[in-house]
Amino acid sequence: MSDKEAETSVAVHDLIARRWSPRALDSMAEVTPEQLQALLEAARWAPSFGNTQPARFLVGRRGDTTFDRILSTLTVRNQSWAHRAGALLIGLARTHNEKGEIPYAEYGVGLAAENLALQAVAEGLVAHQMAGFDPGAVRGTFRVPDGVRPLVAIAVGVLADPEVLGDERAITRETARRERVPLAEFALRDWDDPAF
Repeated sequence: MSDKEAETSVAVHDLIARRWSPRALDSMAEVTPEQLQALLEAARWAPSFGNTQPARFLVGRRGDTTFDRILSTLTVRNQSWAHRAGALLIGLARTHNEKGEIPYAEYGVGLAAENLALQAVAEGLVAHQMAGFDPGAVRGTFRVPDGVRPLVAIAVGVLADPEVLGDERAITRETARRERVPLAEFALRDWDDPAF
């Protein structure tokens, strides 16, 4: 994984520099219950607006029915590689509670998902977050109530050789250099005035 380390303008924490979203996962490697619990504890302790804690996760380990049900909600393209994951999750946002609408619920799920992804790196795992799933199928399959919105699917596993992906296009994408917009476009004092 070190060859995909982020090229940053200054040093950042190793967990951040090593976090990326591979698709090449080892279908024989296990995500242990203890590792999965650590990922979810990290997610649980993410900040949220007014401590509303809107994030919820559906959790399946390879070999159980929840995993298969989550896999069935993914797009065909994502199913083609995500079936090798050790665990599949769906991140959901509770958008309403007994007090009414929860402000920034989606943002809270994003913070929780990033905590989960960073904890995956700490556990020697990788996590790939996906928009390519069917929220309606998640609602029906898991009897998700009103006031809860499926937002993201996440595959967690152990990194494998890119060759497991099979086709040249997928392998090229997996091994390509990671890129981000320059810091001068990202951090601004005013819209056209870079902060760095």
